[in-house]
Amino acid sequence: MADAARGGAARGGFGSRGDRGGDRGDRGRGRGRRGPRRGANKNEEKEWQPVTKLGRLVKEGKIKSMEEIYLHSLPIKEYQIVDFFLPKLKDEVMKIKPVQKQTRAGQRTRFKAIVVIGDSEGHVGLGIKTSKEVATAIRAAIIIAKLSVLPIRRGYWGTNLGLPHSLPTKESGKCGSVSVRLIPAPRGTGLVASPAVKRLLQLAGVDDIYTSSSGSTKTLENTLKATFVAVGNTYGYLTPNLWKETKLIRSPLEEFGDVLRAGKKY
Repeated sequence: MADAARGGAARGGFGSRGDRGGDRGDRGRGRGRRGPRRGANKNEEKEWQPVTKLGRLVKEGKIKSMEEIYLHSLPIKEYQIVDFFLPKLKDEVMKIKPVQKQTRAGQRTRFKAIVVIGDSEGHVGLGIKTSKEVATAIRAAIIIAKLSVLPIRRGYWGTNLGLPHSLPTKESGKCGSVSVRLIPAPRGTGLVASPAVKRLLQLAGVDDIYTSSSGSTKTLENTLKATFVAVGNTYGYLTPNLWKETKLIRSPLEEFGDVLRAGKKY
């Protein structure tokens, strides 16, 4: 019996469960070095290869600032252009909500993300995107917000002392039933607004403002859209101090036409 017990222990029988695989060599101790996982480098940033004329001019250093783009009303189709000129942009997710659509197979639920982006120095953008996954919706909304970045003209209440702290004039915007009115305020007043509107104005670089709103303001999406329209209107007209005669400059696409023709086409 003793010999049988010793034989069973040697073979890894019932008495030696902890020694399973003892006679298998090193097969149970890892399989050596493996290659990189599939998709491991997927999230690494690739070098930007512009596909539009404007993007090629930006990458080659022919356009020096966003103001040149805004001056000639050139459409921005690549968000990397905004990243190139405005590296200090901060984004904030204002709301994520599920939305549903009735189909033959039943209800299809997707997620809508509302994102505000700005550098607190006179540039702000708003992006809204719906997707099946929350992360995808946020990522796409940030890209849309970058493509919609607008310059905000800041001004003073009263005397022109110090840096601009408010808006130059009263502004208003409307979306759906929501109307938002922005009124310049004295220095030190702060942002007298609801939390969502306040955050958008902070990212735009406005320090002092009064706000007045009406309609279904609990609809956050329309409230933010109306505020975005209002701050975007600051550069929609010229006040008397901007009535100076200015020289018309050629568009960068005309000025650097030879560079575009000679450059590499992607």
